[in-house]
Amino acid sequence: MRNILPTPLLILGLTGAVWLAGFAVADETKGLAIAQERKVRDAGWGDSESRTTMVLRNAKGDESQREIRTAALEVQGDGDKGLTIFDEPRDVRGTAFLNHSHPTAEDDQWLYLPAVKRVKRIASRNKSGPFMGSEFAYEDLSSFEIEKYRFSYLRDESCNDQPCFVLEQVPADEFSGYSKTVVWVDQQHYRLHKAEYYDRKNTLLKTLTLHDYQLYLDKYWRPHKLSMVNHQTGKSTDLLIHQISFNTGRTAADFDTNALQRVR
Repeated sequence: MRNILPTPLLILGLTGAVWLAGFAVADETKGLAIAQERKVRDAGWGDSESRTTMVLRNAKGDESQREIRTAALEVQGDGDKGLTIFDEPRDVRGTAFLNHSHPTAEDDQWLYLPAVKRVKRIASRNKSGPFMGSEFAYEDLSSFEIEKYRFSYLRDESCNDQPCFVLEQVPADEFSGYSKTVVWVDQQHYRLHKAEYYDRKNTLLKTLTLHDYQLYLDKYWRPHKLSMVNHQTGKSTDLLIHQISFNTGRTAADFDTNALQRVR
């Protein structure tokens, strides 16, 4: 459909409207197919652990760092589960975040605050808020689930010196802080290289770029640097991943709310 050039009859009147509607449907079909392939390429990894440095920068460029441990569990028939534990500095040590993603239901998210020894549930209306003072929102920490978005293919474009698909993702969640996200996915491995997040007023809010991809288990690509820049505040956050391990023996018991208070 995209290779058909419209004649004047197709541009004018009802005939043109039908043609344009068909064009839009074709774009949504291709966008969904690309997103599905991206999901399929990253299925079957099981569980993983990693160590990460979070670098926060204010608008003046002043930096602060946090040391983090993360664990993730792939769940068949549901979204993935994730656990994030802060080790340094001292003022955030022991803070832990638990995320249960769901394809068609609201994600479940909890934050354990060691100072008050209390587990706080993150309400759906608050998931667009900043995660631990970073430029990542709580909703950014959920696993990629097809059902959470409506996809449209926009164009092909070069990114990081390789051909990429450019897609628009419109969130289904009414409480999302984004009106849409535009993403760049490379055509060879279906890896995410860039994402532009637009606020509810459809103004560019943040840009995420992903760098230093490395291959694990001969199949799974993982970036070792993620940079999120907030264009409206001038702040930014980098996630520098130092080590990733797979098949670590993690089970569902490591990702329940009781586990939050046992983290060390």
